[in-house]
Amino acid sequence: MNQASPAVVETRAQPSAALQLSVVVPTFNERDNIEPLFRKLEAALRGVAWEVIYVDDNSPDGTWQVVRELASREPRVRCIRRIGRRGLAGACIEGILAASAPFAAVMDADLQHDETRLGQMLALLESGSADLVVGSRYVEGGSADSFDKQRAGFSALATTLARQVLKVEIADPMSGFFMIRRDRFEQLAPQLSTQGFKILLDVVATGGGSLRAVEVPYSFGSRLHGESKLDSMVALDFLGLVLAKYSNDVLSLRFILFALVGSTGVIVHFLTLFVVLKVFEQPFAEAQAIAALVAMTSNFVLNNFLTYRDQRLKGVAILRGLLLFYLVCSVGLLANVGVAFAVYNEHITWWLAGAAGALMGVVWNYAMSGLFVWRKR
Repeated sequence: MNQASPAVVETRAQPSAALQLSVVVPTFNERDNIEPLFRKLEAALRGVAWEVIYVDDNSPDGTWQVVRELASREPRVRCIRRIGRRGLAGACIEGILAASAPFAAVMDADLQHDETRLGQMLALLESGSADLVVGSRYVEGGSADSFDKQRAGFSALATTLARQVLKVEIADPMSGFFMIRRDRFEQLAPQLSTQGFKILLDVVATGGGSLRAVEVPYSFGSRLHGESKLDSMVALDFLGLVLAKYSNDVLSLRFILFALVGSTGVIVHFLTLFVVLKVFEQPFAEAQAIAALVAMTSNFVLNNFLTYRDQRLKGVAILRGLLLFYLVCSVGLLANVGVAFAVYNEHITWWLAGAAGALMGVVWNYAMSGLFVWRKR
């Protein structure tokens, strides 16, 4: 393994030593992993002037409090506590932009990434050989043997899709372990999505081939404490990110997720309409109204759970948000019909007129939902 180039040694007696590396660690309910990871970094980065920035999404288990206590003893530790913001990608972006060193690494707090590779990764950046160094499980010498079958299958499928659709050349675009020149990252940051989990894929796709990337192998380890952040919504997050990048960011990740949720609402609407008409034998007008109400409710729940999960409504705010969502969607329906009718009157084919109306409805609902239902406070 290549060794990092000679570096200024940082000690507690020399807290002002020029930093070489900032390690950004996004956290959520990782209190048991905070100090063990710091000690591993301490051993791996001897001879390097470094800091670690834990970016915590206000963990219920008090992870940020553990970080603060550690920071009171260790000057190399910094804590960013985010309130009202959620998501691994956003945490990574905020952490790197807050970094003090010219190079920034991203790794998980779960001890599954191999911190002993950091020296080699830093040496490649300092030598000018690369702008981005990726810890890869899929190059010779790397391994993802700790994955279960489901996660291994999703990772392989997502990697193939990213490489084929977005023309990403690296072998492991789904890796959460990488190091990048901070100045290059800051150039890309305004175009990056703060949602989702796959920040590296976003960085590489946004760079459009301009980043000189090198991959170094590592073996993905097993989690010792805490729970995985990868839930059933990651697949939709990933699909939304791929579509957003494929559109050259004309469509945002949040808009795509909102539209995907809306498409499920169409299915819910017709299923409910069928049941109320055929099973309960109600008149069409009543059945249509019930189906519309059920579909809007379904859309609200899914959007609150997925599309706006970083601004998720809770408690009494859910009822208020639901009523506002009903209002927004009712006006959106009028906009849908109005646009479709106007287009149809121009002697344009019925399906194109319908599509124009549907697009208008989605855009209206998305814009107004962001302003009134899930507005940032």
